[in-house]
Amino acid sequence: MAVFTPITSEQLRDWLQPLNLGELVEFKGIASGIENSNFFVTLKQDGTNTDYVLTIFELLTPEQLPFYLELMQHLAIKGIPVPRPFADKNGTLFRPLAGKPACLVSKLAGSDTATPTPAHCASVGRVLAQMHLAGKDFNGTQPNLRGLDWWVMMESRVAEFLPDKIADLLRDEISEQQKFAQTAQYQSLPSGAGHCDLFVDNVLFATPDEPAFIDFYFAGVDKWLFDLAVTVNDWCIERSTGELLTEHFHAMMSAYHAVNPLTDADKAAWPMMLRAAALRFWISRLYDYYRTREAEMLTPKDPTHFERILLSRRAAHDNFLWI
Repeated sequence: MAVFTPITSEQLRDWLQPLNLGELVEFKGIASGIENSNFFVTLKQDGTNTDYVLTIFELLTPEQLPFYLELMQHLAIKGIPVPRPFADKNGTLFRPLAGKPACLVSKLAGSDTATPTPAHCASVGRVLAQMHLAGKDFNGTQPNLRGLDWWVMMESRVAEFLPDKIADLLRDEISEQQKFAQTAQYQSLPSGAGHCDLFVDNVLFATPDEPAFIDFYFAGVDKWLFDLAVTVNDWCIERSTGELLTEHFHAMMSAYHAVNPLTDADKAAWPMMLRAAALRFWISRLYDYYRTREAEMLTPKDPTHFERILLSRRAAHDNFLWI
């Protein structure tokens, strides 16, 4: 959520008009993140101010966007606490702004937390399971665009910047994940629409028991277990080492399991899924760090964080936590 595409008040007023949501009061850029341009937008209608979030999509194409926006709409209708996109009178969920596709969504109550507790982890696990089940009848079929094929492609683009030992680690893990993806064990795991990026800064809390999920623009159809592993790897860890925190981990996994029961097959695949989730974000951060795009507000994140997590998951492969 950086600002790559600045906009003016006049541009925004013209763009907002077909939504008929009120008069523009103010807007300001959101400085965190690295993928899209995002703004808080305040509109006044019938004397009442309401806050929204505007996203200008920098990389996603008009062909890709319906999956994300229709998924959010589907989940919101099912009662999952996610932003709901606003359509114009023709039902269109996104339109061009400053030459790029853009949409406006509801701004959810609450704030994120930098220090998750087991209570936070339990509520996130519960709602993630509810989200997976609510998406079972969603018709979108777009795969996770940051999946295995993307990892393989990105390896060649970042390896040249890495010391030999680190490049070898990256190459070896990708090879292991390619082999795992060909197994019947992997292919039999349940799949569906997932968030695929449910980090601590993508969940807002009104209270520790009331999480709301935001920023669905890395969502895709993938293994539910991968989505859970991505979430565990950010919520249930000691930040300085990447090691899993037992109480946080059990709180999240038990809450998920109570809604969408995990199986022996999930248990057998879990070590490789934790590694896959760490690999995905290590590669992403390597690419963002070494091949940073220009942006008005941009803060590339430290790739060594997920290198540590991957090393930790590899070391614990045969002695892993489970519910």
